[in-house]
Amino acid sequence: MASQKSNIVQTIKKYSKQLFGFIRQRVSSDEDAEDILQDVWYQLSSQPEVEAIEQVGSWLYRVARNRIVDGYRKQRPERLEDYGYEDDEGEIYFKDLLLADDGTPETEYLREIFWQQLFDALDELPENQRQVFIWNELEDETFQQIADRTGENIKTLISRKRYAVQHLRQRLESLYQDLTDGG
Repeated sequence: MASQKSNIVQTIKKYSKQLFGFIRQRVSSDEDAEDILQDVWYQLSSQPEVEAIEQVGSWLYRVARNRIVDGYRKQRPERLEDYGYEDDEGEIYFKDLLLADDGTPETEYLREIFWQQLFDALDELPENQRQVFIWNELEDETFQQIADRTGENIKTLISRKRYAVQHLRQRLESLYQDLTDGG
């Protein structure tokens, strides 16, 4: 077991940068690349006999490629950063608005309305969907961290978040329209 851990640590040190670069060229963001790389390392650590893998490098790239393809096959989980509206100065994203600290009455008012609407909509969700959304979006936890915490399958968590986002999108559509139409 100690020998296997040592081999895994050496493999991670040897392949991390190259593998991350390989993945990053094929996905849309650093976060997606990091998630896939974590999945690759998790799968390696889950192998009962790492020493039995003859071509570790080839195996790692094959797993990474499969994860990338899986990501393209399934609908990508949506993120709060994908939503925004345009004001006089350009585009503003909801997450920027929620975290802004410029102290203007307009920003404070919009933030208060948005948070209230968001939490009202979150309260309508089943507990497991609400919790995954909060952990992933508001607390910036990865799906792997959530899976480790809950013991749930990552695909199940992604699916729950997708349902949550669909509900929130539908529920917050009127607020979005008010902001984009200039209220």
